[in-house]
Amino acid sequence: MTAPTAADLSADIARVFALQQAHMWEAKASGAGVRKDKLARLKAAVEAHADDIVSAVLQDTRKPVGEIRVTEVLNVTANIQRNIDNLDEWMKPTEVQTSLNPADRAQISYEARGVCLILGPWNFPLGLALGPVAAAVAAGNTCIVKLTDLCPATAKIASVIIKEAFDEKDVALFEGDVSVATALLDLPFHHIFFTGSPRVGKIVMAAAAKHLTTVTLELGGKSPVIVDDSADIAQVAAQLAAAKQFNGGQACISPDYVFVKEDKKPALVEGFKASVEKNLYDENGALKKDSIAQVVNTANFDRVKAMFDDAVAKGATVAVGGTFEADDLTIHPTMLTDVTPQMTILQDEIFAPVIPVMTYDTLDQAIGYIEARDKPLALYVYSKDEANVEKVLARTSSGGVTVNGVFSHYLENNLPFGGVNTSGMGSYHGYFGFKCFSHERAVYRHM
Repeated sequence: MTAPTAADLSADIARVFALQQAHMWEAKASGAGVRKDKLARLKAAVEAHADDIVSAVLQDTRKPVGEIRVTEVLNVTANIQRNIDNLDEWMKPTEVQTSLNPADRAQISYEARGVCLILGPWNFPLGLALGPVAAAVAAGNTCIVKLTDLCPATAKIASVIIKEAFDEKDVALFEGDVSVATALLDLPFHHIFFTGSPRVGKIVMAAAAKHLTTVTLELGGKSPVIVDDSADIAQVAAQLAAAKQFNGGQACISPDYVFVKEDKKPALVEGFKASVEKNLYDENGALKKDSIAQVVNTANFDRVKAMFDDAVAKGATVAVGGTFEADDLTIHPTMLTDVTPQMTILQDEIFAPVIPVMTYDTLDQAIGYIEARDKPLALYVYSKDEANVEKVLARTSSGGVTVNGVFSHYLENNLPFGGVNTSGMGSYHGYFGFKCFSHERAVYRHM
């Protein structure tokens, strides 16, 4: 069955957009109780279809079932509940001390942006769409959602969930091919929330500029790992193996390359190899494919294979892994050493379970390499030397940082999550998601 096109849906898109434009003022004026009721219905719908979600994402991506249940169900419902639990407090205006006249009152009120467009990615197709939906609804917006056409089964169950939870004047979802997303981008939304690649992020931003629409862009980039002399190499190796195993390395915050001292490299390689074998291979040395996601499609598989082949041809050493199975789009966790900046694997985001390792003599060398390149979404530092950690923080820029671990700055919902410049703009999660979909309105009252 072919995906609907913009031509198929043009009349319905126009109808729903007009409906949401007409309803947005009522949504904006709604109190916390009304918004929490909507969120409760969304949570109930996700819970009711939990098994359907797992089946759909499995059909689209061949992820491990446990990963799907955590990222696409449990994290989603927890996020919705977090909005429900905190909404009364988040909606309260912030009182400001006046400087013109102490007797007057000033405050910052948080008002809905209006009609929002949410464009989701393929790597976590439901979780990274419904998370922003929950934030948009909490902030009093109406919104239209479009999931990627690379995950049609997930888009179909998402459509069922959205229709069960919301009237289409509040939230609506359109399935279809890329032309549907393009048609939606032509409309004068008040805010666009996009998760995906920097390349498509530029297209979204250009479309938004036509209407002076505000944007939140959650992009990606090459997230570095710096390992200094004081780090626990066994810990680093085990956590890198787990991070590259997670969703088959297809996460925007996945470690993309590693800096380590030459004398620590053998231990890093051996530790990574041992962890991968323990996590993913059976006693006969066969990869347990139900424990690692496949690459999303043939185009991305071929892209990663070409990067790998280019690196090997230019002198990189395959220290761990290196097996590519095209028949089912499986890449075995792979570590490359002896890589150089001229290799494409150090120029483009990998988005697969492949990790290149570079060595350095001084911390300044590693920092200088990062400084000279686009600002990444994530940066990881392994060190027991606080001076080294502070030096890296002072001399680099990234969306977020985790020290002596991976992913934690993303998982901590009391922190904002987002990128900077080429890795994105704007942030969300928890209170910051509410603020993302809100305009901070200055109100001054003469008393």
